[in-house]
Amino acid sequence: MELKVIEKGKKKIIFDIVGADHTFSGALKKELWNDKAVKVSAYNVEHPLIGVPRFIVETDDKDPEKALLDAVKRLEKKNESFLEDFKKIRL
Repeated sequence: MELKVIEKGKKKIIFDIVGADHTFSGALKKELWNDKAVKVSAYNVEHPLIGVPRFIVETDDKDPEKALLDAVKRLEKKNESFLEDFKKIRL
């Protein structure tokens, strides 16, 4: 995956995630909503054949990059926890 920043401000960031799909994009969008400082967390895929999700993240007083990094760290932790649980039940 490649991150391409389109616009960056104090309270808003717009970026594309080249190589991402709806699965990852949906998980990231949902995780961003778990941050109380996030006021907007959304993405759109403008053309289904090209399939590049464009995200917009807006915050009240938190740096939107920090909110994004925090969300990614939480997703990593959830994935690690799932992997450990899965390893316990493997045959």
